[in-house]
Amino acid sequence: MKIAKARLIDRGQNEIYGTAAIALSLFVFAYSVRFGQVSILFYYALWLPLVLVDYRRVLGDYVRYSWIFAFAAFACLSVFWSAAPSATARTALQYLTHVVCALIAMRTINIGTLSRGAVIGTGLVLMYSLLFGVYHLDPLDGGYSFVGAFASKNQLGFYASLGVYFSFSAIFILGERRQWLLISAGVSLLAAYSLMASQSATSVLTTFAVVAMAIGLRLSQALRPSSRRNLLVAGGILAVAGSFVFLNAGGANIVLGAFGKDSTLTGRTYLWQQGLEAARANLFFGVGYQAYWVQGLSEAERLWEEFYIGSRSGFHFHNTFIETAVETGFVGLVLLCIVLIVTVVGHFSRWLKNTVDPEAAVLLGVAVLLTTRAFVEVDILAPYHAGSFLLYYAAGVLADRGRVPQPQLAGYPVGAGQSMARDRWVRP
Repeated sequence: MKIAKARLIDRGQNEIYGTAAIALSLFVFAYSVRFGQVSILFYYALWLPLVLVDYRRVLGDYVRYSWIFAFAAFACLSVFWSAAPSATARTALQYLTHVVCALIAMRTINIGTLSRGAVIGTGLVLMYSLLFGVYHLDPLDGGYSFVGAFASKNQLGFYASLGVYFSFSAIFILGERRQWLLISAGVSLLAAYSLMASQSATSVLTTFAVVAMAIGLRLSQALRPSSRRNLLVAGGILAVAGSFVFLNAGGANIVLGAFGKDSTLTGRTYLWQQGLEAARANLFFGVGYQAYWVQGLSEAERLWEEFYIGSRSGFHFHNTFIETAVETGFVGLVLLCIVLIVTVVGHFSRWLKNTVDPEAAVLLGVAVLLTTRAFVEVDILAPYHAGSFLLYYAAGVLADRGRVPQPQLAGYPVGAGQSMARDRWVRP
């Protein structure tokens, strides 16, 4: 019996459980609003009981993760000055425990298992949306868009983006073969169709950019780390110059027009302006975590009315940084940006330094996807969201200094799910 329990947290032997846990977690994140509190309890039941198997191995040394917990801890503290203390207390505790679950997953699930679980999970989410999804009228542009089983086409687009990216990573970065090659290919087609059906400009553009970056990472893996750095400098210069020419030639308007949007991004620029004004009113500490969009707050009520939000719930400023500044002020914004910046720079540095590092390549793509979306969406600021779960998983990998690197391989491992060199990183 002890051996069976230990297999649940053994990163080389828990592929079946880990894949199922990641897939079911993503499904819960997508549809917890539909299935209610029972689904959230099920999510906790997937991860928290693993602590009872071996708490030292599952939790690790949380002093190392202080910079990761800083924002969640500050969100909990904001209850003392929150405009809606009860809402802040509840959601901040949810966010903190959500971060704990992500770090438990990081300690017990390797990158191959995470990728497999994400492929299966996004496939289930998108299949459910295609079977039971609906079209919604957008009162701002007067058009209908397919939102799946979500309340917003942007959420459908986000899961489609994850499906495309993890399917690509499974095949071309982690080297999946046999049945997992077929499964990943099938989910990639399903995700690509869902991405087009959602008509979410944010999701389409960020997915294209991140997949292009991942292709570049994969191709440049044949170069020595020093040659990669030189290529990076040259590519960066070309990218900046190309972007400058593109924007000055009116390229942004052309792209937006292709998705039926104008230069205001369908009202988002106005929302950003309103958010910045709200942030200035409580500059350093904000109004409290998740305490702005609450019924009874005059400014929230006004914006709900202006944007035809009849339910008077579930809205945001469509910008993670503005939303964070409004809720937790400048202090909270700095703490969250530290997690984002360290995660992106840390995995990028790992990729530059190591001859072969599939884990760094996959997690760098995840971090870049979430960072680029942060300018127009709010994926990492709420509990029980795939974006925040993946961000803290990726951040935890960097913070877990107890990881001991194995000798580098000459090329990508064949069949990452088969062994991933039985996980190229060993946790003590």
